[in-house]
Amino acid sequence: MSLGSLFWYLGAASALVCGSSWAQAHSSLVAENEVQLRPTMWLPEGKVISITLHKGRTRRLYFTLKKKAPAMSVTVSPCDLPIEWSLSARTLKDKPLKSELHWSSKKSMPEVWWQGPGSEQKMHSFTGNAVETYEGPSYPRASIYIVRMRSKQQNTRATVRLHEGLGPSGAFPLLPADPQVHTLGVGMTSVTLSWAPSDSITSHPHTQKSYDYCVLVNRQQNYPSLCAARESAREEKEQKKEKKKRKRRVTAWPILKEWWWQQWDSDPEPQSPPSSLDDEYADLPCVCKGTESVCTVSELLPETHYYFDVFVMDRLNGTSMAYKGTFARTHEEARMAITTLREGELRWVTFKDRDSKSEQFFEFCPRGSQQSGLLTLQSCGGAEKIRVTVSSKGLVLTSQAVRGDLAHIWLQGSPSYLIHLEREGTGHLSASTDPALPGGLMASVKMQTASAYHRRGVPSLPSTLQIKSFNRLRGCNSVTLAWMGTEERSLYCVYRRKLENHDGEVRGASDLSTPCLGPESRSDTERVLCKYFQELNPRRAVTTSEIGGLEPGMVYVFDVYLMRRWGIPIKYASKMVKTRKEC
Repeated sequence: MSLGSLFWYLGAASALVCGSSWAQAHSSLVAENEVQLRPTMWLPEGKVISITLHKGRTRRLYFTLKKKAPAMSVTVSPCDLPIEWSLSARTLKDKPLKSELHWSSKKSMPEVWWQGPGSEQKMHSFTGNAVETYEGPSYPRASIYIVRMRSKQQNTRATVRLHEGLGPSGAFPLLPADPQVHTLGVGMTSVTLSWAPSDSITSHPHTQKSYDYCVLVNRQQNYPSLCAARESAREEKEQKKEKKKRKRRVTAWPILKEWWWQQWDSDPEPQSPPSSLDDEYADLPCVCKGTESVCTVSELLPETHYYFDVFVMDRLNGTSMAYKGTFARTHEEARMAITTLREGELRWVTFKDRDSKSEQFFEFCPRGSQQSGLLTLQSCGGAEKIRVTVSSKGLVLTSQAVRGDLAHIWLQGSPSYLIHLEREGTGHLSASTDPALPGGLMASVKMQTASAYHRRGVPSLPSTLQIKSFNRLRGCNSVTLAWMGTEERSLYCVYRRKLENHDGEVRGASDLSTPCLGPESRSDTERVLCKYFQELNPRRAVTTSEIGGLEPGMVYVFDVYLMRRWGIPIKYASKMVKTRKEC
């Protein structure tokens, strides 16, 4: 016999002698190093368990009941997608032998029971995304209970809770008979909501401190649960992060790891949800305020579609239930009425009384490539304050008060201008009635806009608007008047009115003293002459005119108007002169 054969026989004999101990050692090594093919997921009693469901794969949860438990309830709450779940009771003919369990190191105890001889009875099944609860008596001959869950659409989550005994578990808040969220009022930036109180709060007033109503506002959709809202927010964040990670190199290991763990029908251990709902949903725009069933959501955008969800939250058990959400569209922002001003248009801006609108908007677009224009305003209200604000493209160019004197605003550098006239003060309107306006409207501001093609700024004004008469040149049939002009060539027109008596003198003088009454309000028969005048030296810009055709001993009121191509005609202060009786 060779030396090699001798060693072989010695080894075989040793194996026969020590076979039992070697098998035991091998068994312990197998049990230590091998993993279970189907790890057991036990469903504990009284705890809310969070389960991850992979698309198309069935998840199983096992539980047993105490011998004296007459009834039970199983509550399944899907997160965001519809799922299928069922509850079954399995009865075994014979329990598995200990030796069978010992040598089946790759199998879990429920799997051995499930593969053994016996029968199974389906107790309940449901498909949908709503919270569903099975309540009923325990199965008398059941050896083990099985909860199966499956998602056909895509990966999702669900929570499961087991309760032993009679009556509701009390872990989830109760919804009222009418779980609809109602809209009480809709504004431009706010919406007021109301809903029926939760039965959990009304039936147990002493536990109100552990409950909260949370209102969720978004512009995408209504959510069936807080979990669904959180998943939507998480996906939105992931999409933003994905753009940043596109340039990074993707290795094969993460893909392999994801594929490997998806082969299991269940996780090694179920996950419990966070103990605090505030921590779990801190990233959601939720407003949680006590147990008031009326809420006004503010700081919304005008003319925007919003979805509103209300959740009643049980902070003691870490659960929540969703009301049936609603939606609303906020009102559009109040659009101001803007009137377009035509080229050279003379407009009376009227404010009838204190209850009427106290502001008006106008738009003017100058002609020509230079985009320049002139805005002229004159206030016709005695104690009434009028403020004009000119802006372009949202930028305020000027803002100033408009009084009896003319206000000239030079417009340059923009294709359009927004003119805002606002009435200030609290006194009653003191304005003049313009007989030329239909219906005798009360005018408070006189305004004109005109394009200025070749101008470089606002036009020059006379140094004074007083009219002077010369006593030595006053006769029975004529008077001589003088007034100041400007260095620009302009047209000056003189109007007269004869007063018959003293009362008429006072009334006529007061009627014609208002600066708002321009030549458009005068009769053509009152115009006596028009002349052009220009003087480059402002100190010497004085012009005179002799007004004839008057009657002896009569009182006349004379008015001079400076007629310009741009802006409102300038009215000089009225001058009352009496002709001589004897000459």
